[in-house]
Amino acid sequence: MNSKALKTLEYNKIIETLGECALTSIGKEKCLELKPFLDIYTIEKAQDITTEASSMILKKGSLPLGGMKDIRASLSRVNVGGMLNVLELLHIGDFLHVVNKVMAYGKEDASKNDSFPQLVERFELLVPAPAVKKEIERCVLNEQDLADDASSGLLSIRKQIKISNDRIKEQINTVLRSQTYKNMLSDVVVTIRGGRFCVPVKQEYRTVFPGIIHDQSSTGATLFMEPMSVVNLNNKIKELEAEEKKEIEKILMDLSMQVATVSEELSANFELLAELDFFFAKGQLSISMFGSRPIFNTNGFVDIKKGRHPLLNKDTVVPTDIYIGDKFNTLLITGPNTGGKTVALKTLGLFSLMGQAGLHIPAFDGSKLTVFDNIFADIGDEQSIEQSLSTFSSHMTNIVSILKDVTQDSLVLMDELGAGTDPTEGAALAISIIQFLHDRKIKTAVTTHYSELKVYALRTDGVENASCEFDVVSLRPTYKLLIGVPGKSNAFSISKRLGLDDYIIDEAKKLLSSEEMKFEDVITDLEISRKTVELESARAEDYRKQAERLKSEIEQEREKMRKSKEKILQKAQEDAREVVRIAKLEADNIVKEMNKLLKEGNKQEINEKRTVLKEKLEGFGSSMGTSQEQTPRKVPKNLKKGDSVFIHSLNQKGVVTKESDGNGEVMVKAGIMSIKVKITELSLDENVETVTISNQGFKTNAKQAKSLNIRPEIDLRGTMVSEGLELADKYLDDAYLSGLAQVTIIHGKGTGALRTAIHNHLKKHPHVKSYRLGVFGEGEHGVTVVEFK
Repeated sequence: MNSKALKTLEYNKIIETLGECALTSIGKEKCLELKPFLDIYTIEKAQDITTEASSMILKKGSLPLGGMKDIRASLSRVNVGGMLNVLELLHIGDFLHVVNKVMAYGKEDASKNDSFPQLVERFELLVPAPAVKKEIERCVLNEQDLADDASSGLLSIRKQIKISNDRIKEQINTVLRSQTYKNMLSDVVVTIRGGRFCVPVKQEYRTVFPGIIHDQSSTGATLFMEPMSVVNLNNKIKELEAEEKKEIEKILMDLSMQVATVSEELSANFELLAELDFFFAKGQLSISMFGSRPIFNTNGFVDIKKGRHPLLNKDTVVPTDIYIGDKFNTLLITGPNTGGKTVALKTLGLFSLMGQAGLHIPAFDGSKLTVFDNIFADIGDEQSIEQSLSTFSSHMTNIVSILKDVTQDSLVLMDELGAGTDPTEGAALAISIIQFLHDRKIKTAVTTHYSELKVYALRTDGVENASCEFDVVSLRPTYKLLIGVPGKSNAFSISKRLGLDDYIIDEAKKLLSSEEMKFEDVITDLEISRKTVELESARAEDYRKQAERLKSEIEQEREKMRKSKEKILQKAQEDAREVVRIAKLEADNIVKEMNKLLKEGNKQEINEKRTVLKEKLEGFGSSMGTSQEQTPRKVPKNLKKGDSVFIHSLNQKGVVTKESDGNGEVMVKAGIMSIKVKITELSLDENVETVTISNQGFKTNAKQAKSLNIRPEIDLRGTMVSEGLELADKYLDDAYLSGLAQVTIIHGKGTGALRTAIHNHLKKHPHVKSYRLGVFGEGEHGVTVVEFK
């Protein structure tokens, strides 16, 4: 990839930002080495990894690499038999701890491995070294010291050193407390000089005090002398410290050899962790700039949706749409200075570089990029005083180099092509260069101020105008890229708004040719048309949303009507079942009485009961509509809008909202429903009152009248067994008809004859679900509690 373009498009700044997302020095090194790839397979694989890393960060948090140190130098030394110091061993122990944490972080259930296949593959390659890790943690205490129990020899030596130190302290304390040496000492303290315990002795007693001089004060008045009583003990400590040093070196060498046995695994782990750090840095960068994965193609098509330049403030940058390579290969961008033309060029080039490097781009999902074999950019002031090159010359030198190296799969970006020289010659040269690239179907994006290039784009197939929008009222650019609309200079409008006299502006307009004026007028008309189209599109979008909202409300109303209809039908069925149930209960009751009379042989009462039963059945048939079927319903004629009717099929009142359509149907509103109903299913409302009253009357006679008079208990105390059973049987039927769920029969305790007879009767009663004797507080054995089915 062209190194000059990488610098011009500020790719290096993106890589530096990527490096800041890495957690380790080696990870940062890998970030800074990242370059765009040229084959789509490698690009797609790199994009997969970035996507997985960003998803895993959002799901689990950052990769736990805290405490990881660069151990490559230590591993190199142990591989040649070298010995590691305490700090290096501590770093290796910390590294092994990080390996374990990362393995735990990357551990996935088998069913979830498909979520992060690329990363899980790396996690599974990590190899722990538990034995070495455990041994280092046991032996190494901190950055400088080994633990006393790192070996039995070290433990023994340090115990002897401690004992010797304690003896020295005792001897010196004896000297300090001695009356013999009290006047010889300048102070009652113990100091260490040259690693040996000493006391401060006055200069005049140097020959009297028994000891060895090791140091003196700056004035020479005080000598630091080692008492003779501790010389041997100090000598022993020196010997023990030498033995301690040898033992420590032995332990360090042993630990280094253990590290050497797993150095290959540690080296592989280090490379894996560095690679994972690099991967997760890409994921973190994607999250920080709200990036998305671009869709790559090999068709040369680029479509960036709402792209935001990653180096601009993400809170203020204006998203822009850029596309090229489908219906046109060359894009000419015009517009005012500082209007966003150069940012659009850099966004196109930088997004292509980032995408090919496996990075996400800060744009909407679904943005498309293609694979370029090289990207060339001529952007910015290339003037060089050292090389004696003017702006035009330096730009042209760069363009000549680009035209030599460019291929059909390259992207060329040129800012202010042809500027810095005579406008007429510059415009002609710019058109010639663009035509050269266009003939070879090379993707090209150019910014310009030349009107000739706008005309060229309008006349040439495969070349498209674009402009950066400018608000003449506020004199500020909007930074919106408008593809398909050539930019207007706005020089006259801006000058007028800034206060330039009208006559000067009018004179300037006279100097323009008629063709130039017409072209500017065409651009103005295009701008007006564009804004009109945008306004109409916005209105159309509002209308579409309103239509969708109305459609949703209508569907909800239809669903409500359907449920209401189902509820009405369900209630009608329940009412019918209730009528049948009550009729059946009354019929059962009459049959029981008839059976009882039959046993007693009372034929006259039996006939009376038969007559009553017949009347009940006829009444039941009437309530279910049999009488209406036998007596033809009067079909209403000449129904008009507003007539009140009764819909027999729904058992519902309604109002006619639309007269007959000639097919024998009218539109009726029943509750919240408006439905078409056949006239034969209707009757005028006044003909229905008696039916409704009859239905309700039947229910009232059968159920409500009883429920008003039935009590939840019956007292049979003082009755004979036969009389009590008869009263209990009638009470049970009435209670069941009234809808009571549970009743209490009070029969008293007495001899228990009435209680036994009632229990035997309850066992065979068709409506009794269960029964039991009362408990404490209910009457105990004096009552029986009955539960109905």
